[in-house]
Amino acid sequence: MSARALGNANISFGLVSIPVKLYTASNTSSAISFNLMHRKCGSRLKQQYICSKEETIVSRDEMVKGYEFNKDQYVLFTDEELKAFEEQATQTIDVTEFVPMDKVDPVYYDKPYYLGPDKGGAKPYRLLAEVMKETGRVALAKYAARGKQYLVMLRPSGEGLVMQQLLYADEVRSFSEVPLDRADVKDGELKLARLLVEESSSDVFRPEAYEDEVRKRVQEALDRKVQGGQFSVTAAPKKGGEIVDLMEALRASLGKPRKTAPKAVASAERKPPRSAPRAAEKRTASARK
Repeated sequence: MSARALGNANISFGLVSIPVKLYTASNTSSAISFNLMHRKCGSRLKQQYICSKEETIVSRDEMVKGYEFNKDQYVLFTDEELKAFEEQATQTIDVTEFVPMDKVDPVYYDKPYYLGPDKGGAKPYRLLAEVMKETGRVALAKYAARGKQYLVMLRPSGEGLVMQQLLYADEVRSFSEVPLDRADVKDGELKLARLLVEESSSDVFRPEAYEDEVRKRVQEALDRKVQGGQFSVTAAPKKGGEIVDLMEALRASLGKPRKTAPKAVASAERKPPRSAPRAAEKRTASARK
């Protein structure tokens, strides 16, 4: 079934304008959600807002929004005043510059959208996708929608384009705020760690090889309950004892099977597995030198 477009826009750079359609890239229908229910009669609960001062239920037509500028001190805004703050939607994805893709740290990535060509836009759409592939660059642009202005990145993906919504600089914490203890890495540790990485490496990312095991387990339990069955609640298995010595942990990890095994169809393109424990023992011995 064809995807349904969320809306229309125009990619604008220089004097070029490319009509496109926006499509959601995420599949929210796969998520499992629960509702709050009344234990006594099994009816769904309704949300109500209570005034903290008068302790009375407040209806929506009595509500306004407020900004807390000091502890328990607010300034109130009407809907008309809030509307005046909103950015006017222009339906234009206004490209400001092209930058190398590896210069945009994924920490800035937010929600992705697929872009498809709209009527009359097929050729310039393909041209933009191809030139970004060839140059290894992505387009940074401004996009106004739903009363807000967004920073977005256009990047080629397969045969088309993805519009990646980005976080602004002040929405991302600096890594300098994270406390890091200094530690020296020995050559032997680095060699063993490199062997472990090589042993667990693949040349391609295959998202279909992974699944949400918790969601799968919950769905199976839900299906049994819906059909009138029961399911047992068991505690999560306890983890084994931790290996404190780093070198010992690295040695013990070599030669072990992967925790998440890609599907069989993907195995042909994997790097050939190294031979069993004896090969691992030889590597371990060479790392000690």
